[in-house]
Amino acid sequence: MAVDERAAYVALALTPGIGAVRLDTLLQHAGSAHGALSAPFEFLCTVPGISRAAATAITEAHRRGGAAVLEAVERLGATCLTPQEAHFPPGCREIPDRPTLLFALGDLTLLERPAVAIVGSRDHSEYGGSVCREMAAGIAARGIVVVSGMARGLDAVAHAAALDAGGTTIGVLGNGLGVTYPAANRKLYQRVVDGGLLLTEFPPGERPGVGSFPRRNRLISALARITVVIEAAEGSGALITVGTALAQGKDVMAVPGNITSPTSVGTNRLIRDGAEPLLVLEDLLAHYPEAGRISHTASATTTTPVPSAPAPPADLSDAETRIFGLLVGGPARTDEVILRTELPTAEALAALSGLELRGLAEQERGVVRLT
Repeated sequence: MAVDERAAYVALALTPGIGAVRLDTLLQHAGSAHGALSAPFEFLCTVPGISRAAATAITEAHRRGGAAVLEAVERLGATCLTPQEAHFPPGCREIPDRPTLLFALGDLTLLERPAVAIVGSRDHSEYGGSVCREMAAGIAARGIVVVSGMARGLDAVAHAAALDAGGTTIGVLGNGLGVTYPAANRKLYQRVVDGGLLLTEFPPGERPGVGSFPRRNRLISALARITVVIEAAEGSGALITVGTALAQGKDVMAVPGNITSPTSVGTNRLIRDGAEPLLVLEDLLAHYPEAGRISHTASATTTTPVPSAPAPPADLSDAETRIFGLLVGGPARTDEVILRTELPTAEALAALSGLELRGLAEQERGVVRLT
């Protein structure tokens, strides 16, 4: 696309009220973005779907505005993607209310990789944070890209865990590049730029506004094969992403939680209504047969030795052995032990007591660990 035509396209795509359908119609009737911006008001009013208000907005748009946006993108070291370009993610071309432009900063090749969206509560529980870290790290270590929304809470946990595991991540913003929101994510923002990709449909410097985050959420689900909900309170924004995923024909998985926990109301209801429960990492990896065969630099170069796990005593019961094996990976809440071992509650509690009596485990404030 020529420079002038590209600037005209950007100016037209960012014109209020001109979405993907209207933009396509304009390009068909005017022949080009330059032609649409140069067309007389009377001609624009004859284009199907273009109201007089839209025609007025188009005549007031200027190519130099598009050029200024492209200059800002260049100053940031970022890239402006149009749907006609190779790196524009296929999933974003096919969704309802598809974006007319995307702005990206980081590794564009991640848009071609299989991905999992992880979403959840901003005000999460200790259990939710633990599960999110485990899931994000596990899938990232197998070369799958972790996608989330760069918000505080479980979004931030998922991005950080993916990078900590030597994997990579895509952060989808509800604002323009160059704006860090929330401010607490400033270090994470730079980590994602260095080791992953930031993506947004908002032009550089634009701050978030009303409606920004619901629009962002449809892109999160569009980029991923599966959307995973870790924790979601009633009315949580994570449930908006579930809605966009289902509208896009994507699968949703939900992590079950304590039925008395407010942050698990949404996820438990999703499971009741037909979402696939996510109990162990393998449940998710079953949807990614290529997992573990995708090369990424971090896994190939890591030299950190893996400590050998302590072996359980040979005379433990099956339930005690299962719990011992779980705790080798680190402390866990009692309810998490019951959930992840899939043991009946009474059997799991009896096995925990048995491990404690033998001095192999201890419980404190609801958290169990090996001694």
